[in-house]
Amino acid sequence: MLRANHHARETDALLPSVSRRFSFAAPQVREKYLIGALFVLTLVALLAPALPASTWHIPHFVDTRMWLGVPNAGDVLSNLAFLAMGAWGLLRLRAHPDAPAGAGCLFVGLILTCIGSCVYHLDPEAPQRLVADRLGMAVAFAGFLGIAASERVSVRAGQAVVVLVTVAGLLAAWVAYANLTPWVVVQFGGMALALGLAMTRPRPGALGVSLGGVIFFYVLAKLFELGDATIFEATGHIVSGHTLKHLAAALAAWPVIRALRPTDPAPSPR
Repeated sequence: MLRANHHARETDALLPSVSRRFSFAAPQVREKYLIGALFVLTLVALLAPALPASTWHIPHFVDTRMWLGVPNAGDVLSNLAFLAMGAWGLLRLRAHPDAPAGAGCLFVGLILTCIGSCVYHLDPEAPQRLVADRLGMAVAFAGFLGIAASERVSVRAGQAVVVLVTVAGLLAAWVAYANLTPWVVVQFGGMALALGLAMTRPRPGALGVSLGGVIFFYVLAKLFELGDATIFEATGHIVSGHTLKHLAAALAAWPVIRALRPTDPAPSPR
């Protein structure tokens, strides 16, 4: 009997810690809106007409110069910016246990993007290599959306978004060789969701990540991508727009890293 009571007390002591870790309270208003938005995006990805990869414009990268034996050196080596920002972010995370959900996923995704994009740009005429490029982007994008949801909605919303978007993004990247619609929804629908969250007031206790700053660098990267040849000619063949795209996209991690900057310790009383 005493042993049974002991086990019962252990169980009662364990339950509060479990309930704190996994919150099953009713959804808040913002969480309901987020669930609705994710549901709509899921329906679009599943039910919208398929977009065959063969009909999608495959870019011809203008800067094909070799340097130190590296083909397409500008577009390949500029990916090292993703590695630098990802490693820097992971170092900052070590001192921030209160980092928003998705921060670690973002920085790991940047490192994976460096690897995948290097593999792709070494031989961009091989379309199967594009999958490696997109897989890393999917992980990084899931991390950013998790940060946005954590900053604007709730911690548990951020955690859920990281898992859901990671799974959806990886699947979308994998099937993009046959149907690009899910990938388009993940990328552009996800950014529309991030924009909506950026226009929402931060929740109490948020770290203060500038979502607008991340979106700014993302848009800048897209503009550089569209102006690949134009920028290459305007700079006298010094740098291409796609090379600058990689640098701008890597800088999108800067607002997150800045929010994770070390805080000065409180002065000790004398």
